[in-house]
Amino acid sequence: MTISADPIDLDELDLRILGQMQADSSLTNQDLAQRVHASAPTCLRRVRRLVDEGVIEKQVAIVNPAKVGSTLTAIIEITLDVQAAEHLDAFEAHMADEPAVLQCYRVSPGPDFIIVAQVADMPAYHAMAHRVFTSQANVRNVRSFFSVHRSKFDTRIALPAKPGPAKPPAS
Repeated sequence: MTISADPIDLDELDLRILGQMQADSSLTNQDLAQRVHASAPTCLRRVRRLVDEGVIEKQVAIVNPAKVGSTLTAIIEITLDVQAAEHLDAFEAHMADEPAVLQCYRVSPGPDFIIVAQVADMPAYHAMAHRVFTSQANVRNVRSFFSVHRSKFDTRIALPAKPGPAKPPAS
């Protein structure tokens, strides 16, 4: 996914809507409108615009990995043999097709990619690593780190603060 370099102009209502939706996207439009102090039709129009303009990419349920037996989080550094654009793009496409890969970042300097993967256990990681990394001729180096404790996980993006109305000068 490419992040647009051109941010969308968001007003205070947009930011309140985004703040509430990042905390709980299951709110009904009526509940959301009440929380952001807007009418339901206005709120619905704003949410649709935020979706249409790509500000809201998707609305999902966050699943507790331990509750579904996926307890091993791997943070993986990948270095490719050839870093030509078509090879980088091919690797990213391969990562997009792998269900165990949650996040894939092209980084600089250092390795070419940082991958975050979630699997059941070490045998599942080994199978995934072989299938996804070592079977690819262009992967030169794989360096993996395994989480022993997750102290923070959040999906919220810090939203910009909008300045309030200008205060009159003190006399």
